Amino acid sequence: MSGRRAPLFAAIAAGAVVLLAVFFLVLPKRSQVSEAKAELETVQQQTVQLRAQLASLAAARENAPEARQEIRQVDNQLPPTMDEPGLLLLIKNSVERSGIEFADISVANPTPGVTGTFSTVPVSVSIEGTYFSLASFLNKIETLPRAAKVLTGAISVATSSSTELELSMQISMELYTSDLSAGPGSEPGPTTTTGA
Repeated sequence: MSGRRAPLFAAIAAGAVVLLAVFFLVLPKRSQVSEAKAELETVQQQTVQLRAQLASLAAARENAPEARQEIRQVDNQLPPTMDEPGLLLLIKNSVERSGIEFADISVANPTPGVTGTFSTVPVSVSIEGTYFSLASFLNKIETLPRAAKVLTGAISVATSSSTELELSMQISMELYTSDLSAGPGSEPGPTTTTGA
């Protein structure tokens, strides 16, 4: 009987060795495989995100010349300083090119804009001329290289002659600067921003 039990004990011992091998060798490797799969999924997700970011950056690089041109255009429209002489020269040139002979231009002190990212320069203009010269002046203001906005305007008859009707126009408008320090009691010059 002991001869019959020997193969049984051998089978039990072999089963125990297999169970121990599974417990100490296979199960730890299985958890390592699960961890590796989780890491692989994370890396695959990061790869998808990085590819999308790379495509976005490539598109930005491709569009960079147009973006730089747009930035230069905005910088010209919102100069870094008030530049009152330049501002007056722009308006004076618009008056002269419109065929208007009389103009009274006054520039008020700049005030901070609503958003706090620019300063507003209030300007009042009184001019006299024909209907077409006044319309030409407004067109030139609309196409100034510097951002301008006409807020109000009033037209009245100045003089009437047999040849043409002379009109008088008073407008209030705004021009802008990116200089937040423009205005009374401030240090003139471009505003510098400091990083936090």
